[in-house]
Amino acid sequence: MLEESLTTSIRPGAAAVPTILAEAGPEGGIRCGVCAHLCLVRPGRTGICGVRENRAGALVSHAYGAVVAMGLDPIEKKPLFHVAPGSTAYSIATAGCPFHCTFCQNWEIAQGPRLGLDLPTRELPPGRVVAAAIAAGAESIAYTYVEPTVFLEYALDTARLAREAGLRNLFVTDGYATPEAVGLLGPVLDAANVDLKAFNDAFYRKVCGARLAPVLDSIVAMRRAGIWLELTTLVIPGRNDDRRELRSLARWIVENLGVETPWHVRRFQPVYRLLDVPPTPLAVLRRVADLGREAGLAHVYVGNAPELDLEDTHCAGCGRLLIERHGYRVASHLEADGSCPDCRRMLAGRSLDRPAAPRRYDTQPAEVCG
Repeated sequence: MLEESLTTSIRPGAAAVPTILAEAGPEGGIRCGVCAHLCLVRPGRTGICGVRENRAGALVSHAYGAVVAMGLDPIEKKPLFHVAPGSTAYSIATAGCPFHCTFCQNWEIAQGPRLGLDLPTRELPPGRVVAAAIAAGAESIAYTYVEPTVFLEYALDTARLAREAGLRNLFVTDGYATPEAVGLLGPVLDAANVDLKAFNDAFYRKVCGARLAPVLDSIVAMRRAGIWLELTTLVIPGRNDDRRELRSLARWIVENLGVETPWHVRRFQPVYRLLDVPPTPLAVLRRVADLGREAGLAHVYVGNAPELDLEDTHCAGCGRLLIERHGYRVASHLEADGSCPDCRRMLAGRSLDRPAAPRRYDTQPAEVCG
């Protein structure tokens, strides 16, 4: 499906850099190749994300270095449970998003360009991001809070510098990147949490303004590129909580990514345009977790529901408790090489060879510029 562009909501004085994936289209339009919308952006207009504009015959991005939110987070908050447990990630975001999810928790910055909001920004070149991450003691940089392919050029330049400095790069993403974008990210991205919002194309079209198939294709492409993947599904009552659909989703993960791919099932809380929908019942979350395990998944976690105490990691071989989590308190019982102390099976993931000592992170919300 080819998408037409939107009326521009970019502030006139905003800086601009060329879009890295673009080609000429008919009648002065430019086809954006960053996400699966493949927007045909007409002269003087923007793509669906709201930050890529056809300016004088060139598709430019207004998001480069224009940070709207930043924060130091535990890596578990992404959530990434099988990457350097107990470490921290320096998180950044610009404005914009290719989706318009009615349940977006960061809607002010994600939908800001679409809604015409004047969002304060802070200029933060790639080198300063890396320096800030190192100064904060972070081991990773996370491109998050909004869909990071919106600022693909900025993320790539930052990620390359981060790699040189010995930092990891993490994406928290909707998985709508094109194969070309995934190809660019593969060499510099260590891990990603992909928000697989449902296993129903009608849900994606109605609630997110997107399609399911490109998300599934992108997930498989990221795995083939060597990026460690964890998936998240927010279970929304009456929207995407059909038991058969969620069973099919879990089976898809097993068949396409493997049984040791972590699946994070998360509790919905009323937000943005779904204020009339109640929080997900705890019993539903427990049933969904059971469905995942019945499908063969070894690591199913339930987030936003501490009452259930379903965020610990157990060995896929013998069941031994390997990593305990209570909020953001993390204690690892892994051996120094990342293996189970009982059966010696290696835990699937990245950077598990340096178990974290018991540690607590009292985090603050992301800083919003202004």
